[in-house]
Amino acid sequence: MNGETVSVGTTDHPEGERLRGRIAAELARARSRTALLTEAVDDADLMRQHSPLMSPLVWDLAHVGNQEELWLVRDVGGREPVRCDIDELYDAFKQPRRDRPALPLLPPAEARAYLGTVRDKVHDLLDAVSFTDRPLVAAGFAFGMIVQHEQQHDETMLATHQLRAGAAVLHAPPPPEPTARVGGEVLVPAGEFTMGTDSDPWALDNERPAHRVDLPAYVIDAAPVTNGEYEAFIADGGYDDPRWWSAAGWEHRVSEQLVAPMHWRRDGDGWAYRRFGRWDPVRADEPVVHVCFHEAQAYAAWAGKRLPTEAEWEKAARWDPATGRSRRYPWGDGDSTEAHANLDQRHLRPAPVGAYPAGASPLGVHQLIGDVWEWTSTTFRGHPGFTAFPYREYSEVFFGDDYRVLRGGSFGTDRSACRGTFRNWDYPIRRQIFSGFRCARDAAPDESRR
Repeated sequence: MNGETVSVGTTDHPEGERLRGRIAAELARARSRTALLTEAVDDADLMRQHSPLMSPLVWDLAHVGNQEELWLVRDVGGREPVRCDIDELYDAFKQPRRDRPALPLLPPAEARAYLGTVRDKVHDLLDAVSFTDRPLVAAGFAFGMIVQHEQQHDETMLATHQLRAGAAVLHAPPPPEPTARVGGEVLVPAGEFTMGTDSDPWALDNERPAHRVDLPAYVIDAAPVTNGEYEAFIADGGYDDPRWWSAAGWEHRVSEQLVAPMHWRRDGDGWAYRRFGRWDPVRADEPVVHVCFHEAQAYAAWAGKRLPTEAEWEKAARWDPATGRSRRYPWGDGDSTEAHANLDQRHLRPAPVGAYPAGASPLGVHQLIGDVWEWTSTTFRGHPGFTAFPYREYSEVFFGDDYRVLRGGSFGTDRSACRGTFRNWDYPIRRQIFSGFRCARDAAPDESRR
């Protein structure tokens, strides 16, 4: 969707027809990815739990259909339930991930049939819905929410594939090679910028409302921290020196015996990384991935820096010094393309630094969107004036000190669920997600006067 709100009322209104076509295409694109991820393995693999941190793939499969039924078939469409008997089975709050394999889950064939029935009903009601009836359907919001929900679970399923044992079943071409030399730091001058959004029609509640934030001058890395840079931290004994770690981080490092990013192992004098069933040498110029917040924070301290706050990350990504306005993406307001960012599971790895110069921000900060989710130092809370919509369980129940915010999306994030305002969050110990980071620091007095 573009950055402007569309209001349409009649089923034959041209804007309404364009919006209907866009929604249908986005629903189909999400479902195609779901099919790819769940048809790549056999039924036994679908039913198996590959990690206590993750659901069996078949749970995610039926869950996306259940959410689509709840919000679109029942709420938006006012239709009779398809399978109200399974609502509790697929309630993420009632069923912890570790317990889901023991549930009487729909077997794969039944789950796929259920998704097909729900989708048929959604297409039927999409033909007649009025996009001005109420806030839930204004500009197709409820449909966009469901598209994003399915794509978010697709990324979760992709992370489950990364945890699978056995031979590789997913395949994709490598990302593009670098075409620009990117390194060093970028100064972000002091001043206000607009954080969040009021206008993006499919933005979720935690991205709203738009508000002004005043930041002092700071310096941020022009690119995410790379494997090569992170290897230097390891080689310097970074995992063995408590000076670089917070108390909680050091306790976690010791208890979990962390010595390197997840999925790394020693390979002669270097390191190898297991990626979706294949072992490859660690590439020095790729952004490091599968590190937790504590590891990112320790590296930053070792480097004489810190992690950026969420507001610093967003200003670097969105603020245009020429106009003073905040863009939808680093490159502008137009949708992401293959030239801008490594998104959409087109590739199964982060792209090397310098591969997407067209996606740089006006200040010259690269690869803020796609490649790796970037840890920030900020705990997850609502923006000033936050209002839960359409339900508290999407964001509000997670607010507090337990979760750290990640920004920017990864190579496994879909473009429908990634914007300059999009917010992700997780426990600081998590590293099965496609998480990396970049560093920041306060600007020195002589820098801030430039």
